[in-house]
Amino acid sequence: MTEIHDDQRVGVFVDVQNMYYSAKNLYNAKVDFKKLLDKAVMNRQLVRASAYVIKADTPDEENFFEALRKIGYEVKIKELKEFYSGDKKGDWDLGMSVDMIQQAKKLDTVVLVTGDGDFAVLVDHLKAMGCRVEVMSFGRSSAKEIRESATKFIDMDEDQNKFLVD
Repeated sequence: MTEIHDDQRVGVFVDVQNMYYSAKNLYNAKVDFKKLLDKAVMNRQLVRASAYVIKADTPDEENFFEALRKIGYEVKIKELKEFYSGDKKGDWDLGMSVDMIQQAKKLDTVVLVTGDGDFAVLVDHLKAMGCRVEVMSFGRSSAKEIRESATKFIDMDEDQNKFLVD
């Protein structure tokens, strides 16, 4: 598999909800999405950075989405679904997967920012397509399957203060 070099075309795909809850539950803090993006790109050629969010009509939500845009993310928004039973659900797994597969032809490296083990099969598929797949997440909240399937796993727990704001 290819090593990291400056000419690599990189796509960054961030599961915002996964990162938000990991940081909150592990450190009672928030993710610094600018520092996260800088670490993901590592001076390579950024083709696209996508942040996948769930719109839950909470205070300051639009300000957060706009802040992500100013950093350089394309913000993809999905409405929170509320079911008749009162249950609520919102996830981007399928949408993120389709976007990564579609963009993989234009990328040398895919950086997937999530600890969700459901993406392990996708990671294997992207590697079979010829992409280097780096997964970034807090190791303590990351599924074993995704850590093992990645070409490289970047454990944000190792220097969590680099990725967090109070």
